[in-house]
Amino acid sequence: MIEKRIDVNGEELVLDSSGALWWPREGVLVFADMHFEKGSFYGYTGQLLPPYDTRTTLKRVAAAIEAYRPSIAIALGDSFHDREAPNRLDPAERAMLADLGRRADWIWISGNHDPALPEWLSGRIYDEIAIGNLIFRHEPSDYVGRGEIAGHLHPCKTVNRRGQSLRRRCFASDGLRLVMPAFGAYAGGLDVRDVALRSLFPKDFLAYVLGRARVYAVAG
Repeated sequence: MIEKRIDVNGEELVLDSSGALWWPREGVLVFADMHFEKGSFYGYTGQLLPPYDTRTTLKRVAAAIEAYRPSIAIALGDSFHDREAPNRLDPAERAMLADLGRRADWIWISGNHDPALPEWLSGRIYDEIAIGNLIFRHEPSDYVGRGEIAGHLHPCKTVNRRGQSLRRRCFASDGLRLVMPAFGAYAGGLDVRDVALRSLFPKDFLAYVLGRARVYAVAG
């Protein structure tokens, strides 16, 4: 795997092709918008999707933790797709979450989909948290958030290559703040050209597009 290293507000960060973010200096691994149990939520509304998204996402989280061995893991909100999602986890998935809780000190940021996280989660729950030169929150702020690491918007970028258009998840950053891609298997995406994303970056920014084994920097 080939990682992409960038600077955000004076901190060197590693962009992983899985969509996770690694902060080597502090031993912090970050995931955004995992949306556990989105598949079962849509099943209740009559839109039938294979109900394996939570387990797939948890396996990807476990692989990233195994690769980086973090001291701290941060989930940037919308970890669960809805208020009842924690109750729909099966025993095996709860066991996977419990195992992940033993492998790092977890910080759970509350999101708009999961404003009240379950008390049985291992770790600490915050609306946002500042560590060093960075601040971690779910939704990007309206002002120029220097050092802000956020999720919520699920950035994607369409890349034209060899006559084909590929839509891929991406990080978006101007060096002052960074918006992370959604990590959940069923999470959708918002094009980086959308005003909701473009307005966060007063000047030029880059989209760091997730490939299969590396991250590619392209103009936002």
